[in-house]
Order: sequence, then structure tokens, then C-alpha cells
Amino acid sequence: MATKTVDETPAESAAGTGAKTDEERVATADATATQDDSTPAEDGDERPGAAPAGPSGPTGVGQGAGAVVSAALGLVSLTGSWVGTVASARESLIGQMQTSQSAGVATMVKEGYGDAWAANALWAGVFALAALIAGVVVLARPAFGAPGAPQAPWIKSVAWGGVSLGVIGLLLAVLKYTGVLLGLPAAS
Repeated sequence: MATKTVDETPAESAAGTGAKTDEERVATADATATQDDSTPAEDGDERPGAAPAGPSGPTGVGQGAGAVVSAALGLVSLTGSWVGTVASARESLIGQMQTSQSAGVATMVKEGYGDAWAANALWAGVFALAALIAGVVVLARPAFGAPGAPQAPWIKSVAWGGVSLGVIGLLLAVLKYTGVLLGLPAAS
């Protein structure tokens, strides 16, 4: 039968554990002292160093997701999308079907490639506009939702990135659509 020493807890003496090292005794004493400490902290927690019971306010998950979506849409507007590729191929096919073999080269180029280029630019502009709107909404949200609550810096950075990509994508889409940027070659 083991004898109870001063440093053993009641659970340890009942389990019949052997001798403990000094580090184990100190760790056990610290754990017991932490569990018994019931003085409230100044911020309202029951124990010092304890995690809060629940979220104390909005976490910003929606704003963060909106910022990431804005940046992703802006990137898609610059690199192209599946929808833009399909619309471009469709317009190219329609143009080829509508032109006859006797049509001039200028007509064949415009119908076969010009409309496809414009359709691709149109869809790039749609994605750029969506990125711009999503980014502006995320940046303006704190002013309408919780005016005093700070917005996480990374959310602002990503939202500004989405707005910037949206503006660049929209500008490039307009230039492509109007033919200022990489317009159709002149056919005689």
C-alpha cells in the first residue's frame, strides 16, 4: 500500500502511482492552481487567460469572402472565363454559317472573328463589373453595418485588389469591345 505524500493529489494516491519527479509535481500543482482560480478578469472572463465563451461580435467572415470573390472575379476578367470562351466560339460559328463563300474578305473577318472578339470582351466586362461592385460593397459595408467596428486589414487589402482588378478589367474590356485595343486587321 502506497503512502500519501504531501505533493500527491488524492487521485494519484488512490491510483497507486509511484514516485513523481519534481517537474511532474510542479505541473500538477500549476494545473490545480489554474483550475481553482476563480477571480474574474477585468475584461469579463471567468479565468485569466481563458478563451472567450463565444464570439463577441461580427467576425467578418462575409466581408472576407466578399473580398476574395471580388479579387477572383477581377482576375477572371483579365484572364478570360469559360463563359467568354464559349460565347466567342458560338459567335464565330454563327458568323461562319451566315457568310457565304462569295462574301468578301472584310465581311468574313468581321462576321467570323469580330463578333467573337466582341462577345469575349463583353463577358470580360461583365466579370470586371461584378468584381468592381463586390469590392466596393465590401469596402463600404462597415459604414452601413457597424460604423464603429474596425475592418480587418487583410479584408481591405484584398477588396482594394479586387476593385483595382475590376477597374483594369473593365477598361481593357471596353478597349477590346470598341476595337481600340487589338482591333480587327483591315482587309481589302
